[in-house]
This record gives sequence, C-alpha cells and structure tokens, in this order.
Amino acid sequence: MLIAIASDHAGFTYKQKIIEFLQGRGHKVRDFGTSSETPCDYPLLIRPAAEAVARGDCERGIVLGGSGNGEAIVANRVRGVRCAYCFNAETARLGREHNNANCISIGQRIVALETALDIVKVFLETPFAGDRHARRIALIDGPEDNDR
Repeated sequence: MLIAIASDHAGFTYKQKIIEFLQGRGHKVRDFGTSSETPCDYPLLIRPAAEAVARGDCERGIVLGGSGNGEAIVANRVRGVRCAYCFNAETARLGREHNNANCISIGQRIVALETALDIVKVFLETPFAGDRHARRIALIDGPEDNDR
C-alpha cells in the first residue's frame, strides 16, 4: 500500500517512527514533511498529503501533530478525505469499519508511541463494513461526491 504521511514539528518524532514501522511491513511511504522539529505551519504539509489521498495518488494517509486536532481538521477540509482522529486502536477500528476513513490523525502529545503504532496497524488492517455504513458515508459525502 502507498501511504501519504505528514506532520508538523510536534508530530515529527512519531512520523519518523511510523515510517520505519510501515516500511518494515512492506508498505511504501510518501513523506510530505516536515523534516525536523523546527516549528512550522502544519496546514502547508497536511493539505498536500490529504490531497494525494483524495486524488488516489496514495491509498491512505496518516497525519500527525501535537494533539492531532488541527491536522484532522485540515485533512477533513479536502473533499474526498475522511480523516478519523484516533487516540487508541478502537477509534482506528471504528473509523475504518463505520466511516471508511482513508486518513487518520494522531497526536504525539496525546498517545504513547506503542499506542500510535497499534493505531496505524489497526487502521491498515481493518476493512470497511459497508452495508448501513455505506449509506451514511454517502450522506456525509453528499450528492456531488457520490456522482464520481
């Protein structure tokens, strides 16, 4: 799977660890930055990663920050992206199963590294349940997105 990943300075350490984790499992990663812990403006990095997911250039996306809140908001502003804010494996599982999340947001200051890696694993392995959830996704996306 090709996965887009991006973080601000406050999510940089986890981004690097998650890239290693993903590559160790045979995934390809497209890193949209940042490249250090130097303070930066996260929307400039998160939006391009989300847009790559929306275009289909990347199959999934992972965005990171201090809390993960701002990153989830930016990603969800991109039409075609459903970014789940995850703080444990259960939120990742439900984001995939019920919401067909194609992106997740994790806060480095909120969860332990082991939990973050578990979130990523669950996000990648959990299928969308479909059925009644597909109807709800169609309602979330709206008619203009369902015509694509």
